[in-house]
Amino acid sequence: MNKAMTICDRVYAVGGPSLSAPEDCCVYLVDAGFELVLIDSGVGYGMAIIEKNIKSLGFEPAQIWHAVATHCHVDHIGGMAYLKENYGSKIIAHELDRAGIEGENDDLTAASMYGLNLRHVKVDLPLRDEINKLHLGNLEFSFLHTPGHTPGSLSILIDTKDGRVLFGQDIHGPFSPQWGSNLNNWRLSMEKLLVLKADILCEGHAGVYRGEEIRKYIEAYLKRYSN
Repeated sequence: MNKAMTICDRVYAVGGPSLSAPEDCCVYLVDAGFELVLIDSGVGYGMAIIEKNIKSLGFEPAQIWHAVATHCHVDHIGGMAYLKENYGSKIIAHELDRAGIEGENDDLTAASMYGLNLRHVKVDLPLRDEINKLHLGNLEFSFLHTPGHTPGSLSILIDTKDGRVLFGQDIHGPFSPQWGSNLNNWRLSMEKLLVLKADILCEGHAGVYRGEEIRKYIEAYLKRYSN
């Protein structure tokens, strides 16, 4: 099943358990015109398949000028060093998860849980505000600080011809004090996402939700973690 999937205008799934490597998160590609933006990168050893999937869409991996680390867990950032070394991709992440990505605190990355050695990488664009807007290619990306799963978790919002697309990685958790998880912060973050009324949700492990499914999905987890 190593084949990319079109999600909507400009957005593709190019990695994940059935697309690249069993331990990979869902890896999404955004066509931003004269550049590509990769949302997360998987654990790392599935990068050759992710590259193949990108090429199957008619793109070249060298067009990935920016790669977004939605948070610092190894299944999301393991391929970032490869992207920077091979294509010069600039890494975007929140400042509060930078220590895990750059190697100052490996406990934050959950690498030991996966039994993996993470190749660390420098964050080129550390985000610090609650909302950061960046023009990448010919698209405006809104980076929303949505802490809870980790202190520096990010959600990303773009507008396409098919509606508003939200990349809300790891909405479902899990949570651990080792990673700096905070359930109260997570609940507040989920309320922020509900207000956005996105048309399409690209989640970090659960795949794609559309329309009313998005609200039901988020509210189900709010209910699960209500106590």
